[in-house]
Amino acid sequence: MTALAARAATADDLGAWAGLRHQLWPHLSLEEHEAEIVDALAQSQRLIAFLCVTPDGTVVGLAEAIIRSDYVNGCETSPVAFLEGIVVDPAMRRQGVAGLLVTAVSDWARSKGLSELASDADVDNTVSHAMHATLGFEETQRVVYFRRTL
Repeated sequence: MTALAARAATADDLGAWAGLRHQLWPHLSLEEHEAEIVDALAQSQRLIAFLCVTPDGTVVGLAEAIIRSDYVNGCETSPVAFLEGIVVDPAMRRQGVAGLLVTAVSDWARSKGLSELASDADVDNTVSHAMHATLGFEETQRVVYFRRTL
């Protein structure tokens, strides 16, 4: 297997970072992703992104995390680190990329004095559920949100 490494994303990674974000959240344009990345870089005390790269520098995965001080479903402490999104290049799945990224996020969270890492996934995203379970997350609850136009 190729030696992989996770590292914090920087402004120099804008293109690769935006491209991976677009795989996660395709409803946003690449320009909107780039604007959000610039905002994230300005909030580096509470927001972070890690990239997984191959020895030749190819970016094959992304994890974004934030420190949340609001109530996070299923957590016992506050603030907590929250895994906002994680994506792995389809050709690199099941090769440890997500594990490296979650380890990097966990190390970052511990360095901030946090003791819990939370995440979420759509109720029908069973691939994400399986990945979370494999990486040591435990399901805490399922929630369906509703709204009513007034």
